[in-house]
Amino acid sequence: MGPSEKEVLDALRKVRDPELGADVVSMGMIKDLRVEGGRVYFTLELTTPACPFNEQLKEEVLRAVRSVRGVTEVTMEVRSRVPTTRPQSPNMVPIPGVKNVVAVASGKGGVGKSTIAVNLAAALSLMGAKTGLLDADVYGPTIPRFIRDYRVPLMRGKDKKVEPAVGPNGLKLISLGMMVEDDTPIIWRGPLVGSAVRQLLFDVDWGELDYLIVDLPPGTGDAPLTLAQSVPMSGVVIVTTPQQAAVAIAMKALRMFQKLGVPIIGIVENMSYLKCEHCSNVIRVFGESWARRAALEAGVPLLGEVPMDREILEGSESGVPIVLSNPDSDASKALIDVARRVAGRVSVLAVGR
Repeated sequence: MGPSEKEVLDALRKVRDPELGADVVSMGMIKDLRVEGGRVYFTLELTTPACPFNEQLKEEVLRAVRSVRGVTEVTMEVRSRVPTTRPQSPNMVPIPGVKNVVAVASGKGGVGKSTIAVNLAAALSLMGAKTGLLDADVYGPTIPRFIRDYRVPLMRGKDKKVEPAVGPNGLKLISLGMMVEDDTPIIWRGPLVGSAVRQLLFDVDWGELDYLIVDLPPGTGDAPLTLAQSVPMSGVVIVTTPQQAAVAIAMKALRMFQKLGVPIIGIVENMSYLKCEHCSNVIRVFGESWARRAALEAGVPLLGEVPMDREILEGSESGVPIVLSNPDSDASKALIDVARRVAGRVSVLAVGR
């Protein structure tokens, strides 16, 4: 005699999602359960295709069902449905079709913020998430240089909105740098910057996106304020280098977002170390990690330590992000791990609101 649906569900209630902290049944992750004699059929619906614990969760779910007395065969389909961030306040207007807005910010320039943003977006897209990348660094747009394999945006698309450019793996892109000549300086006062960011957010036909990654200009100026006050944000990723001075400035940006009610997804330490090409020894060029210490003190995750790597620079110069050109390199693995942790944290924050 085969098991009942109740027996299968009771076994599955013992499986908890490591990120969300709740069991897979109460989270609604088990769909279309069907029991026919000793055969069990169901769908496991993950909260993101990029979670670092997905493989572990799938194994635990299968193990739980197979442990039920009378089960002879298990057929599990797996799909993902990314949860949507709810607005922090009723005055905020969501971007149509966009589930989660993730800002990438830094306290100062020169820490590799755009490199992290580009590789984060490329990695999420590579893992199957519907992803967009918005270059909100109005004064210094770099996305068109860092990703050169894209179809040019259509300036008059559906409903008179701008159609974004489309890059590798369907990654959608928009940047002011796609609309002006390379050598044309942007000489705008603050209010125009805020207006430009708003237009890039709402006057672009993003379609359906799981994640919109926004590369902010460094500091705490008009673009970050406009974003934080205009749209419901899933959170912000703060990028810094290991030095004490760089981390201190990055923490000012972090505290600004906290005051604005924006969740902190975590900190990424870029240029964290250098691995010797000959002996593979790790060299801490900038000394000890002040970012790790700051993350502990602030009570936020350190999302990853990204090494100094010549291939990262070469990827930026060639217009092919390293996670696409050499996904098996140490630097790519570090960046992909960051992307997985960001996706996991976004799910936790979205479900918890």
